[in-house]
Amino acid sequence: MFRILRGARTAAALASVLFLGTVAACGSGEGPAGPSGSAAPATSGQAGAAYPMSIEHKYGSTTIPAQPKRVVTVGLTDQDAALAVGTVPVGTTEWLGGYPGAVGPWAKDKLGTAAAPTVLKDTGTGPQVEKIAALAPDLILALYSGVTKEQYETLSKIAPVVAQPKDHPDYGVPWERQTEIIGKALGKETEAKALVRDVEARFAQARSQHPDFAGATGVVATPYEGIFVYGPQDNRARILSSLGFTPPEGLDKAVGTEFGANISKERTDLLDAETVMWIVADPAADAAKLHQDKLYADLDVVAKGREVFVKETGDFGNAFSFVSVLSLPYTLDRLVPQLAAAVDGDPATEVPQPQP
Repeated sequence: MFRILRGARTAAALASVLFLGTVAACGSGEGPAGPSGSAAPATSGQAGAAYPMSIEHKYGSTTIPAQPKRVVTVGLTDQDAALAVGTVPVGTTEWLGGYPGAVGPWAKDKLGTAAAPTVLKDTGTGPQVEKIAALAPDLILALYSGVTKEQYETLSKIAPVVAQPKDHPDYGVPWERQTEIIGKALGKETEAKALVRDVEARFAQARSQHPDFAGATGVVATPYEGIFVYGPQDNRARILSSLGFTPPEGLDKAVGTEFGANISKERTDLLDAETVMWIVADPAADAAKLHQDKLYADLDVVAKGREVFVKETGDFGNAFSFVSVLSLPYTLDRLVPQLAAAVDGDPATEVPQPQP
């Protein structure tokens, strides 16, 4: 049930299952668990950070009485924003990759000398409330999540909870806003905003170096139960938008208010863009299968060599789905050359598979 959110082949019923942790379809390992009595390194808040502070979200407003020192991340990518501003969580929720502490290679150096966080798991019945309580958190972050009101209320009995913003769908908070909200909660709002500007500058540089991205249509898809397309509210699709691409006409209607949706054979036209990015298990094998479908194989995007295939497993595929302030530079270094090859106008140009 996790694989469509991570990049491929999962069912669309997310809210009740995708709440917390690692599931076998998405990750195989639990990182080294730090002792529940050991606090993460304390970080001093920036000058002017005022506590108590209140942060609004889907379920109301949460007051944080003092600068947090023991943070647990329930949101599937929230740990990166915390690490980016200097806070090592005591507990994280693993989504993909099986990395120690649920900390990807793009963020590993942010651990410094601290022990890897305890990794929480979900057995399909919701959050491991007792294990979260045992970590004695003073803040629980659940921004990139599908936490329900009942789950929010249960977790709030343990510590203040910052849930997903109300003006985005579940698992739809943009990485910029996620970073800034988490930075504010941790007393590092100014630093968080600077980090966001740095990554935005990376996007601007890529747009400047590749003017052919501007206005080109692009869509992200995966071969789940036919074809599943990611909509404008999904963070992977937002990567393309930030590089200058525009979604195909009609994509927003096809996915509605969700982060993505399956499309019928009659809507294969949505894939006939300047580039289509496929998130797949095996680039060569899945491309061959897709090209067996005449409706798709006859599209210009195939004939003109404008497809980009991203292997869903491995560090690059994981980073592409993670979409955080720390994973994005890693992603852009590998993705931009692929997109440049796809839209260069020469069907003979091979779209490279990035090196680790």
